[in-house]
Order: sequence, then C-alpha cells, then structure tokens
Amino acid sequence: MSGRARVTLFAMLATLLTSWSLASLVDSSGWLLQAAALLAVQSGVGAGARQVPLGRTLTVAAQVLVSLLVLVFLFAGKGESTGTGPVAYLVTDFGALFQRGVQDVGEFATPAPLTDGIRLLLLTGVLLIGLLVDLLAVTLRTAAAAGLPLLALYSVAAGLSGGAGASAVSFVLAGCGYLLLLLAEGRDRLAQWGRVFGAAPGGRAAEASGYGGLGAPTQAVAPVRTGRRIGAVALGIALAVPTVLPSLSGGLLGAQGDAEGGGTGIGGTISAVNPLVSLQSSLNTQDNRVVLKYRTDSPQLGEQYLRILALDEFNGVKWEASGRALSDVPERLPTPPGLSEQVRATGTEVRTSISAADTYAQRYLPMPYPATSVDIPGKWRFEPAGRTLVGDQLGKDRFQNVQGAMYTVRSLLLRPTAVELQAAPQPDPAIKAEYTKLPDNLPPVVADTARQVTRGAKDDYARAVKLQDYFAEDGGFRYDTKVASGTGPQAIARFLADKEGFCIHFAFSMAAMSRTLGIPARVAVGFTPGEKQSDGSVNVSMRDAHAWPELYFEGVGWTRFEPTPRQGITVPDYSRPEAPAPQPSAPTALPSTGAAQPSAAPSKADACPPEAKKLGECGASAPHQDAGSGGGGPSLTAVLGWTLPILALLALPLLPLLWRKRVRDGRLAAGGVLEAWQELGDAAWDVGIAPDGALSPRRAAGRVVVLGRLELDAADAVHRVAGAVERALYAPPGAEVSYETLAADVLLVRGALLGSLSRGSRLRALLLPRSAVRLRWAAAARWAALTARAAAPLAKAAGVLTRTRARLPLRNRG
Repeated sequence: MSGRARVTLFAMLATLLTSWSLASLVDSSGWLLQAAALLAVQSGVGAGARQVPLGRTLTVAAQVLVSLLVLVFLFAGKGESTGTGPVAYLVTDFGALFQRGVQDVGEFATPAPLTDGIRLLLLTGVLLIGLLVDLLAVTLRTAAAAGLPLLALYSVAAGLSGGAGASAVSFVLAGCGYLLLLLAEGRDRLAQWGRVFGAAPGGRAAEASGYGGLGAPTQAVAPVRTGRRIGAVALGIALAVPTVLPSLSGGLLGAQGDAEGGGTGIGGTISAVNPLVSLQSSLNTQDNRVVLKYRTDSPQLGEQYLRILALDEFNGVKWEASGRALSDVPERLPTPPGLSEQVRATGTEVRTSISAADTYAQRYLPMPYPATSVDIPGKWRFEPAGRTLVGDQLGKDRFQNVQGAMYTVRSLLLRPTAVELQAAPQPDPAIKAEYTKLPDNLPPVVADTARQVTRGAKDDYARAVKLQDYFAEDGGFRYDTKVASGTGPQAIARFLADKEGFCIHFAFSMAAMSRTLGIPARVAVGFTPGEKQSDGSVNVSMRDAHAWPELYFEGVGWTRFEPTPRQGITVPDYSRPEAPAPQPSAPTALPSTGAAQPSAAPSKADACPPEAKKLGECGASAPHQDAGSGGGGPSLTAVLGWTLPILALLALPLLPLLWRKRVRDGRLAAGGVLEAWQELGDAAWDVGIAPDGALSPRRAAGRVVVLGRLELDAADAVHRVAGAVERALYAPPGAEVSYETLAADVLLVRGALLGSLSRGSRLRALLLPRSAVRLRWAAAARWAALTARAAAPLAKAAGVLTRTRARLPLRNRG
C-alpha cells in the first residue's frame, strides 16, 4: 500500500473512531455501519481523484458531489413529497428532512430514537468531518491540523450528551484514531526522505531492506516505535490525571449540601432555600443531572410545569413565601381560589406519576398546578393559599423531603381563553389588597415603565399581555444566566436599565410591575416540562429550573405568564388574543400502568395537538416511522425528474473526452493529410508530448517515437504519416500519392501512446486532454476578432474627426 493510500485509510478510521462518541446520543448504533460505508465511498472517491490526478478543488468537489448523491439515494422517499422535479426533492423534501431532524434533536432527550431526521444529521455531520480530515491529512498533507475537526466532533458529542458520551472508551478510541493518523502520515513523510539519520553502520539495515541508501528509509521503524510510545503515554496521562483531580460541586438546586447550604459538598443532597441563588446555580451548573422523572397522560406536555412553591411577598429586600398555617393533606384538595365552574368544565384532569432522584432532597413537593389530589408516602403538610405540599418535621433538625420518593398527582389542565380573561370581573378585595402590596422604597421607574408599556390597554388582561411581550419580544431584553441576581427593589430598576438577566429577573420584574397596575401577582418557582424520552417518560434536570409570574384573574384563578425569552419556554396560548383555544384531546393511558383512562374521544383526527402527535401521544404511531411509505415519498416522475439532472451533472467531467472524440472523428473522416497529421500531434500532446512547430515532419515524427517509447509497428505508422505529409507538401504536381491507411495509422499510434502510460496518466489523458486548450485559443481568437470588428467603426469615426480638425484653422480648433 502506498503512503498516501495508507494516510487515506487511517484518516477514514480516525473519523469513524471519533464518531463512536456520538453513539450514546441515540438508542441505536446501526447508523455507525452506514457511516462507515459512506466514509469508505467518500475516501475512495478522493483517492481515485488524486490518482487521475485532479486538482485539489476538483477532488473536494467530486467528494462532495458523490457524498450528496449517496445521501439523496439513501434517504429517497423518507420525506413527505410536496412537489415534483429535482428542486422539489432536493430543496423541499430533503431540506424538510433536515428541518425535521433539527426539531427531533430539540424535542427528544438523549438517548433519542433514531428517526430519519436524526440519522440524516448524524451521517451528514460525520461525512463533513470526514471530508475535512481527508482534505487536511491527505490532500494538504497536514495531519496534525486534522485533529481540529476531530476535536470538534468529539466536543459536540460530549456537549450534547451532557458528559455521558464523553466516556473513557470514547476518548481512547478518538485519541487512538488521531494517533494512528499521525503515525501513518509520519511514516509517509519518512518514506520520502531516502536514507535517514541514525542508519545502522555499514549499511546492514539497508541491505536487509533491499533498497540500499537510495530507496525507502532504512530506520523508519525506530521513529514510528518512538511515536507509538509517546502516544500511549499521552493517552495514559489524559485518562489518569482527571481521576486524581478534586471534583467540583454545583449549585443549590443541583449542588450537594444540606437544606441550609452547609455540608461537605461531597456525596450530599440537593435542596433549595433561596430561589435567587439556587436557580442561578442550577442554570449555570456543568453537572446537568436528572432530578425528576415522570409519566403523564396530559395531551399538552408543554403545559406540564412542575411547581414547587409560590413567592407572594415582596418586602423591599426579596421575594419570599409568606408564613401561612399548614394543615393535613386532604384526600381531595379544595377547589383552587378564583376558579369558576365554567372554566373548570372546559379543562381536563390528568394523571402524573413522578419519581425523585435519590440526590434530590427538596422539602417542597414538585407537582403540576393546580393539583386536585396527591398520593405520596411520608409526613406531608398542605399550604392552601399556595397549594403546595411541605415536608413535616420528623425530628430535631430533620424534615420530610422528596428524596427518592415515588408519588402520583392528579391535576387540572385548564384551557382559559383570551375572551374569558378579558371579561374577568374585579378580583376579591381581600386578594387584591394582599397581592398588590409593594414596598415604599420601590423606585418610581418601575411603575413609570409599567404605565408606559401598557399605554392604550383597556383591561388587566391586555396589560398583562403587553408586559409579557415587552420582556419576551419588544423590549430588547437578553437572557443571560451569568448576570448577578441582586436583591431589593433596586435590582428591578437595574434590570430594566441593563435589559439582561435570567428567569428570576423577568418573573420578579413582571410581577412587581403588574402590582403597580393593580393586578394581583406572585412568582412561582419550579421546573419547566423537561425532555421527552424514547420510552415515553420525561426527564427533568437541574437546568430545567425556572421561575415565572402568576397573575390572578377572577373566574380563572392564578394564571401563568411567560416573560422570559429562553429557548424551550412555552408561551401560553391564552396570552395571545389571536390564538384559538386548543381542542381537548382524550388522555392516553400511562405507559407504566395498564389501567384504563377516561376516553373522551375527539370527533376529528386533528383534535390531537401537533406537539402531542410529535411525541407519540394520542394513539399516534411512533414519530417519523414509515414516513416514506404510502403516498408520502416522491413519485416516479419526481425520481426521474431529479435523476436526469444528476446524470447530466455527472457527465460534466466527460465533456473534454466527448469533444476530443468528435474532433478526432471529424479529422479522420475528412481524409486529408494535414488533418491526420494534426490529429496525430494532438494525440501525442494529450499524453504529454507538446508540439514543436520548429521541427520538420520527419524530425517531429522521430521525437514522438522516442518520447512516446513506441514499438516497431507504431513507430512505422508515425513515419508513414510524416512521409505522407512531406509528399503532400513537396511532391511535384500530378504525382500519385495514396493516403488510404492514414486514419488507421493515426489510431494505431494513439493506442500505443496511451498503452505506454500508467493507469492514472491514461485517465488524465482521456478525461483532461491537454489539446483541449485549442478551445480556449479559438474562443480568444473569436473574441479578439469580434472586438476588432466592433472597434473598427469607432476607429474610422475617430480618424475622420482627426482629419477634420487638421483642416480647420488653429483658432477654430476646440
């Protein structure tokens, strides 16, 4: 195997080994075999293009084109066809499959199901990295730089998996692949040096190798062994050092400490006391561990927020939960305050089974709002105003917490409409008085900004929507978890001025501004819905920690709004006046139980929300399975429509070959001596024997025989054609000259010239003939003639003007 072929092979192997780090992102590793096959095709095309040889740009272009075609045929029929022809497929269908893959990545948590869209993204990414590695290591001969795209691939895998994909095995495979690539390239470079330093005295190694002092390196094996040892030591150090370094702890919601923030920070539990500190720590933590898992029959997963507690008192220093009396947990929780029977009748009761991690020791119980019943072991107490469950005291400094608990919550999925919120009557005076309290030291800018933002709004609902849109869309605010949370009323004024912060800032500010407008408001702390898993469960991690404002509307009760411009946040439908209320859908049975659930079957198939269909709820099939079956794939007309342009594109490299054949046939069919001589000269030119117009036909024929290494028959044919040229040019008039064998002689010479070349040089002569430069010459000559013809009238007019001026007297010239 040649040196460059070896580097090509190890470049492909390095990419494939690094791609193993992506295996943990999906629940099936079958795509790795497809990736290996596609990488082999791509590398083979590159190796073949370099053998021709093609230029670097053409080599990369050929690899890109073939890779794209293979992907197109591999995923043909997987998308939903919306048109016919190549544009409809390549742009609409293929692009839609990419978009669907991006949506799947955002929808599913790792390990995600291997949908067609995700598989397309994985294969495309691996092929792109493989192309960059091949370009750097083989085409540009800089294998060291090829480590950058490999590092990017490994880093993406480690980042998306939250560290789960960055295992020691994945690291070792990626490192070994890169090391083998470096060694292969080093061996190739050594092979080009000839005799290297450090050779054995007396040439013993040279004699053993059979090359002496002129061939391949005699001591290449020593540097290669040294490189292997260095690489093995480096990999060992990279694996051993992290095991002896101290680990870092996370934040309070994800940090390890006791309920008061104490403890050793190692092997402890997770708790939340101050939401300002705990939320920011959780959102910035590098250890994004799962704290809750649940299954639900809710048809709208985006509304499945897990609420921990409500902060309803702003005392001028911080928001906190006011001290209220606790009671025993009733079997059926009371009706939420302010909720009318009309709104409750349009909602759905859903069931959620939740399990907490062993490291999650929150004293407040996370559950959907508003809960109607809770089934949980242990000693818990109920706080009616905030509708939260709090762990009871078990002993001195010991409280019941949710650590490792498994519990079931039934809750209401309410669907209030914008009309109902607009028509809400004035709230109960006691509620308004309590939940519109503000500290005396609140900066005036808070109330002034609230009035300015809500100018023109006619009711509390319109004011609430304007405040939400001001923070989320119109006000130019930026989401940043690194901003200091701050305390006191000045923190809100500073946030309104700097316009950057995280969910705490947005929730606290909107709640405070709502209170200045007379709208009862408080802040809820908990978790966003989390990430759907391939088995139907949902994972809630520390980075799902969130805070949001709740505003009170009579007849609806406490209502969630979302001012935080954060990815993954679901803005409620009722906060958009133009958005129609979603239709109710029958809840499905929990995957963990076989109990039948109420089945209020929808009258139409599209009653199931799109998000629920996407997640496989409402009895829909698994996402994206059999997407290309039935009428979803492209028709025969569409396949033919994009196949023909692709074939035409593939035929582009054959155009010089076809042009030469056409010219050759025309010349030989003409039967002229000079045409045959010109064709023989171009045939020699194509194989590298450039024409020399200063030579006579006889000397030019001898030059072709020598440089072309022609055998006896071909040499005689060259001389016969040259003799025919001399007779045609110099024979006396009336002499009989026979030219019957000229065409056969030219073809014989052409075949002998091509036969003397190597395979790569022969392909170069056929596909990229050097004599094709005549096309450029002819085009340049025609362009020159055309410009000269166009310039002739202007030159003539200029001459007439010059002669006219010459005849005028000097005083009349201007």
